[in-house]
Amino acid sequence: MADPAIHEFLARSGLVTPDAKVRLVPLTGGVASDIFRVEAGGRSFVVKKALARLRVARDWTAPVSRNASEVGWFVEARRAVPRAVPEILAHDPELGVFAMSYLDPATHPVWKEELREDRADPAFAAAVGRTLAAIHAATAGSPDLARRFANDDTFHAIRLEPYLEATAERHGDLADELFALSQATLGTRLALVHGDVSPKNILVGPDGPVLLDAECAWYGEPAFDLAFCLNHLLLKGVWRRAHAADYLACFEALAQSYRAGVAWEPPEGLEARAARLLPALSLARVDGKSPVEYITGEADRDLVRRVARPLIAGRVSRLAQVRDKWAKEILP
Repeated sequence: MADPAIHEFLARSGLVTPDAKVRLVPLTGGVASDIFRVEAGGRSFVVKKALARLRVARDWTAPVSRNASEVGWFVEARRAVPRAVPEILAHDPELGVFAMSYLDPATHPVWKEELREDRADPAFAAAVGRTLAAIHAATAGSPDLARRFANDDTFHAIRLEPYLEATAERHGDLADELFALSQATLGTRLALVHGDVSPKNILVGPDGPVLLDAECAWYGEPAFDLAFCLNHLLLKGVWRRAHAADYLACFEALAQSYRAGVAWEPPEGLEARAARLLPALSLARVDGKSPVEYITGEADRDLVRRVARPLIAGRVSRLAQVRDKWAKEILP
């Protein structure tokens, strides 16, 4: 049953006529929002409404105002890389609902599913890196965007607390480092950040990557986006060990193409911050509030801990250091 606010939104927005027959098809994958494909009047589009309590095992709440920030991120990203985001069709801030174009999976498969089917293409990973860097470069150093996306509380609630700080509760010997990393990340405000750049939120479009799900949008630390996406490529190597080399090749391609687009600050500094975040995010995906669903065996979780913990303690500064440590564990 769809939230009544979605039906009210459809009536208010004018996207459907009063007499139109409307079909709502739930879309899977969202723990933070209700998402439906709307079929009405011979057209299809997507509506999305943020949830106050996320669908995870541990208690996790977040401000629903992130819905408006997501719309804002799409608008700004579209200015930088027009084909890299869906089109926003309507938005009702009062109801916390927006509509965007529907992209058919037949022409826009989800990158996560491509990786699952062992179609790991370094050229596409490089395109993701270029796209992300282009958005960061276009939005860096903007006082206006910094003011409009001053979402520190939301980003802390939906990213730093459930990932880094919740993990610190389970790894007391690393707690000081993880809390310091959380604070350092929150205190860095350089560019417009997506906050959830993961393969499940990236479509493989005919014209390149299309990014979805920008609920965590925040003006802050661009290294977080880079580390967040690279982390998923590392974890895929635990999940699909036979294809770990392909995932590591994607890791390298994405990291290099992103670094080539860093023009708003010395790339060495950004890389150092991303390298420090990366193992903390890996550990968070087995011991934080949002563990990845595909690493289920205790032996695999222990592998992640075995790789990530010394990297966190050692404060690595190069992404190659992180990659090489993982390669020793997951390559045949």
